[in-house]
Amino acid sequence: MSTQTPHISSPSRVPANASPSGDGIVVGAGPVQVDAFIDFLCPFCKQFEGRCGPLLDELVADEAISLVYHPMGFLDGLSTTRYSSRASAASGCASDGGHFMEYLYALFANQPPEGGPGLSDDELVELGRGVGLADSSFGACVREGVYLDWSSYVTATAVQRGVGGTPTVAVQGVAVPASPQTILAAVRAALAGGGG
Repeated sequence: MSTQTPHISSPSRVPANASPSGDGIVVGAGPVQVDAFIDFLCPFCKQFEGRCGPLLDELVADEAISLVYHPMGFLDGLSTTRYSSRASAASGCASDGGHFMEYLYALFANQPPEGGPGLSDDELVELGRGVGLADSSFGACVREGVYLDWSSYVTATAVQRGVGGTPTVAVQGVAVPASPQTILAAVRAALAGGGG
């Protein structure tokens, strides 16, 4: 292909457990890669997590998949404080603290409505305390916006990959409908085919 892709500037830091490309957080170590492109302000993403989260957790626990979450700042325009990017950045801080999944659940459980300010940085820090991120480094990471440029990178990389909305799910790089049945079928097919 001869089309020029715009250069996406790499973030100054990537969180702990970031994918090799740096644009996601890896949970689990199974042979089949499942990518989930999410936005913490997106109501459909909250529904997706409610419907598909238990299956994904089970597949991770069974060491069938490596789950890569890509927390995007896609819906910044629907909040007055760039909430999507701030929540995404905070999830990077949570990954550093070893509580990414717990924090992800907390963010969806406390999802603010679209169109408002979203949660404040103090509220994001407080959510972290509730899932075991009690040390001051998490609060400092959130308040200083350490991973805001990482959030931009995650979003730009996803858009470059053709992600046009959230939630978007891919199994072994192939987009599948974001339902437990289709995800499970794609994972089983990938496992049966030797994972690649």
